[in-house]
Amino acid sequence: QVQLVESGGGLVQAGGSLRLSCAASGRTFSGYAMGWFRQAPGKEREFVAGRRWSGGEPYYADSVKGRFTISRDSAKNTEYLQMNSLKPEDTAVYFCAARAGLFVTTPQEYDYWGQGTQVTVSS
Repeated sequence: QVQLVESGGGLVQAGGSLRLSCAASGRTFSGYAMGWFRQAPGKEREFVAGRRWSGGEPYYADSVKGRFTISRDSAKNTEYLQMNSLKPEDTAVYFCAARAGLFVTTPQEYDYWGQGTQVTVSS
């Protein structure tokens, strides 16, 4: 059974950095796509960043381009989201997600989700 566990959230001042981790287990993820999403109070879940597990070009939402970077430690089956120059509008619960097949940015297309980790950016 696929399991995704996020960690690394917290409270940070504007301009600061955080690194989120997503530990994946339960199967081999070749052929899967991995995505990061976030959901702020009263708002819909939105795409942040992602790519295929096997590699390839990463994709970023325009709102985070140049500030957020995804990476992976294949030996640990862990995906990372490095977030720099954080802004108050980045405040949200952040989720990692996985789906079999092509990479897409629509959250409804993802089959597996972590529990989420809270990121709060103070001004």
